[in-house]
Amino acid sequence: MKFTLSWLKDHLDTTASVDEIAETLTDLGLEVEGIENPAARLADFTIGKVLHAEKHPDADKLKVCRVLTDEGEKQIVCGAPNARTGITVVVAKPGTYVPGIDTTIKVGNIRGVESHGMMASEREMELSDEHDGIIELPSGEVGQTFPDWLAENDPAKVDPVIEIAITPNRQDALGVHGIARDLAARGLGTLKPLPQERVEGQYPCPITVTIDADTAGAGGCHVFAGRLIRGVQNGPSPQWLQDRLKAIGLRPISALVDITNFFTYDRNRPLHVFDADKVTGNLRVHRAADGDTLVGLDEKTYTFSAGQVVISDDKAIESIGGIMGGLATGCTRETVNVFLEAAVWDHIQIANTGRALKINSDARYRNERGIDPAYNMQALEDATQMILDLCGGEPSNVVTAGKVPNTARSYRLDPARVVSLVGMDIPESDQRQTLTALGFKMEGNLAHVPSWRPDVMGEADLVEEVARIASLTKLKGQPLPRMNAGVPKPILSPMQKREQAARRTCAQLGYNECVTYSFIDSHAAALFSGGDDATMLANPISSEMSHMRPALLPGLLQAAARNQARGFMDLALFEVGHAFHGGEPGEQHLLVTGLLVGRTGPKDVHGNSRTVDLYDAKADCEAVLAAIGAPAKAQILRGASDWWHPGRHGMICLGPKKVLAVFGEIHPRVLRALDVKGPAMGFTLWPAEVPLPRKAGSTRPALALNDLQAVERDFAFVVDADVEALTLVNAAAGADKTLIEDVRVFDEFIGGSLGAGKKSLAITVRLQPTEKTLKDADIEAVSARIVDKVTKATGGVLRG
Repeated sequence: MKFTLSWLKDHLDTTASVDEIAETLTDLGLEVEGIENPAARLADFTIGKVLHAEKHPDADKLKVCRVLTDEGEKQIVCGAPNARTGITVVVAKPGTYVPGIDTTIKVGNIRGVESHGMMASEREMELSDEHDGIIELPSGEVGQTFPDWLAENDPAKVDPVIEIAITPNRQDALGVHGIARDLAARGLGTLKPLPQERVEGQYPCPITVTIDADTAGAGGCHVFAGRLIRGVQNGPSPQWLQDRLKAIGLRPISALVDITNFFTYDRNRPLHVFDADKVTGNLRVHRAADGDTLVGLDEKTYTFSAGQVVISDDKAIESIGGIMGGLATGCTRETVNVFLEAAVWDHIQIANTGRALKINSDARYRNERGIDPAYNMQALEDATQMILDLCGGEPSNVVTAGKVPNTARSYRLDPARVVSLVGMDIPESDQRQTLTALGFKMEGNLAHVPSWRPDVMGEADLVEEVARIASLTKLKGQPLPRMNAGVPKPILSPMQKREQAARRTCAQLGYNECVTYSFIDSHAAALFSGGDDATMLANPISSEMSHMRPALLPGLLQAAARNQARGFMDLALFEVGHAFHGGEPGEQHLLVTGLLVGRTGPKDVHGNSRTVDLYDAKADCEAVLAAIGAPAKAQILRGASDWWHPGRHGMICLGPKKVLAVFGEIHPRVLRALDVKGPAMGFTLWPAEVPLPRKAGSTRPALALNDLQAVERDFAFVVDADVEALTLVNAAAGADKTLIEDVRVFDEFIGGSLGAGKKSLAITVRLQPTEKTLKDADIEAVSARIVDKVTKATGGVLRG
């Protein structure tokens, strides 16, 4: 729901600022989604005066102007045809952002002449599409800000637009008057009363209206009223009305149509106008037959199902009741006789018909949520008067079919329930005053609900209204009395704690969490060894959600593809959730999966950015494993599933059968199938595979420090090219498990004098003594054992 500040002030006498109004609306439950303030966007534009303008020495269509600004005289080169001496203009100085051209003005050199700013057109400031020349102001003081000038001379152009979100239970806030009522009840101003127009008919209406018996009342149409207005002049609507409609995103069409749109947003009162000269005979509300058709005002053809409510004349269907009018009887600039209609429809029927026909109109949006039925006849009078004021004409008597539904109901106000339900201590007088300000009529302890609030259906709703206006931000948390002494026992299971730690760690590493569906299509499932009958759904909601997911990677890859299609190429995504290896209870497992796509950061002149590789995934995978308590020492083996690149992945294991995690590059075949621009790296952890600590305690082990100096020695071995580095590292580490603290590879060399089929692997071995400082003889003895172990395990030799 959008409205402008000036529009709101037509209904609310207030001096509150836009920010105060926005904060109050959100606090009242009408959440502000955005504020568009043209004055803030144009704050840097100022008024200037052209003192002299002469032809550019090197361009026929350019002029060199001396412009007086608040910073003194400036030289500005301008190409507008109307740039000349003596005019008052709008100046954008260097440093000013110009929204219409998405540019920040700088001091420039145009054909050899310096230009210190620009003189703006309306389109460059997004005020209109006018761009034939720069703005010429009829008045204005040099240095005055342009928004201040507009506020004095053309306030509609700097009228702030507020957009709020409407919950389904607040249909009364779909009109500006309803929003003003809430603000007035909070004390942010005084609600202005609506005018009660009464238009006397000057002749009997030649068009009669009826409602079929099977359509009258609940489930169809409660009341259908209208009148003929002849001799209207349907030209453009006045500028103030056009400005308001444009501000909220509506296109002005003609005075008659714009008036109905105005009432839709001003009073939450959809109306419709028929070109009476195009109506054959009388109007009838009835249920359509299966296969009936209508060309709507949007020029689309709609085919009805039996039972949907429509409006017909004696010839054909002319309107979809409460949703959209027909093109054949729509008003145009040539319309001179118009039939104005106001009706109350069953909101469930409106919702079902609109959903079936796939029509999303302002009329449907309001009618299906519920309008004020008691205002129906008065709305007809108010709209008639506005048509007479703007278009002229002669009104007929009002014709009516059906009757306005009775919405009268009342509930008892129990002041003590505010404390018991919401914990707020509000005096009874304040509660009664709040309800009265919202339109409730108080008779003793009975609160009579106004006709525009169909959502109030009980005593608890009265409490909600009182608390909402008083502000729920005033609630103070009250601790519950402690029932048992002592510290409560922990309630999270070890697996829940691991899940929590994994989420926190992935977020700290810079990943964005995704929550994808547990269902995927069969093609994607098959890429990850799934998609069989055991995991197929019996009643999928769509063909793209036909199987339970066998892994989390397909959901993350599909999310990456959607982001790449929108221009986001560098991604770090993760998800914690269950995957399914069968269709029976318990045939599921918890996974933690991360995905890296693109580069490590934005492009940089210093070369800090690079394409992500499997070592990025490995480091992040190890960090998450450490966070959930995995042992520091583990093996890295090959042999993971076929959706990983066969030569660029690793399994982190505690032995050949205990796999804790897999990391590496996603197979290009999978990326092509899911339309992901690679390469892409990922990792998957199985938290349940990480062994639980032997001691269930939260205390950390004692810190073990060693005051003896460690020693590092480097070794380079020439081995066959197919020997894995892990084999060499394990062999070296096994030479002395007590003394050798760490072994790592720091270099690999292939080619040169080594010959074909050979490579050199260099390792660093860290020796940490625990009893005495190592002597040369001790180091030499360990080194010899290392060489012997590696030679036996790999067949390699120490490189000379």
